[in-house]
Amino acid sequence: MNLNKKLINHFNEFIVDERRELFEKKIQERTKHITIVLENIYQGRNISASIRSADCFGIQDVHIIENNNLFNQDPSVSIGSEKWISLYRYNQKKQNTKDTINKLKRDGYKIIVTTPHAKAKTLYDLNISNKNALLFGSEGDGCSEIALNMADEKIKIPLYGFSESFNISVSVALCLQHLTFKLRKSNFNWKLTNQEKEKIMLQWLKKSITSSKKIEELFINNLKKK
Repeated sequence: MNLNKKLINHFNEFIVDERRELFEKKIQERTKHITIVLENIYQGRNISASIRSADCFGIQDVHIIENNNLFNQDPSVSIGSEKWISLYRYNQKKQNTKDTINKLKRDGYKIIVTTPHAKAKTLYDLNISNKNALLFGSEGDGCSEIALNMADEKIKIPLYGFSESFNISVSVALCLQHLTFKLRKSNFNWKLTNQEKEKIMLQWLKKSITSSKKIEELFINNLKKK
């Protein structure tokens, strides 16, 4: 039995059965087949709302590119949903967008940039058999030129009114609702691997248990003594 599995078994002793059963149920509905990328969003509430939508639709990974705007979470909007997703922030380099996209491509993702551009395909045309990373740009300027140039595809959400676009967090929710519905109706292997499940389950347990760091240290020290 690997260390993660041993830690999971140990941490399970510190939560009630109902909590453990809830975690085991929710982990079955999680996916990394779709991920979202938020590029240079300047309103923290839009990022927090997007994180909340990601959790609601079972999306495990959220990537935040902070070229000019640093993410300040809005707890009143996210209502704790950040505890259940894996958040990746990119703000250390001049080419954060380029580095993020290259990383995701190495991980097997197609980069899907959302844009209201007239020549873009619609959301409904997107091939869900691919691992797709949906990239959403800033509130005013949209996706950067780097993102547009590096994209594998560009898509738009059909609009029938006078407004040219949806709010960013609304766009995220609409895309995820449609794509996860199609994914869950498909025969594609979209679920987490056993290794991914263990890693995420451990993450959830640590965030749910007071003094989890001390508990983990004591447990590992006891293992070394055996």
